[in-house]
Amino acid sequence: MNPTRTEDRKFQKELNAGTAALVLLSVVSRASEPIYGYQIAKLIDAGSEDVPMMKQGALYPVLRSLEKTGLLESTVEPSVTGPPRRYYRITGEGRAALDRWAAIWNENKCFVDSVLKGIYHE
Repeated sequence: MNPTRTEDRKFQKELNAGTAALVLLSVVSRASEPIYGYQIAKLIDAGSEDVPMMKQGALYPVLRSLEKTGLLESTVEPSVTGPPRRYYRITGEGRAALDRWAAIWNENKCFVDSVLKGIYHE
């Protein structure tokens, strides 16, 4: 196995773990009405160029965690085309967390970008 690809996958997994909650809160916050998991996954996939950055199966545990901590709330409704669906919406506490986390993300992004720019443009 190519060690570089293994390290790339490890790095991507760790990066995704740190950003999944921010991405999910952001997507749910922009929805005009409660939204279910598959819709969230499709919106995320539509925002990524070639490769989905978050696998659909990985988002459900994060959604549940966000709900458990009070940042999202959900309701289960019957579906005419299949099993019942769990619809999520962001809470006031979730909006406050989203604002804080977006600020933290921007600070980290600026820091990493400046370091990378210094390394690659010397």
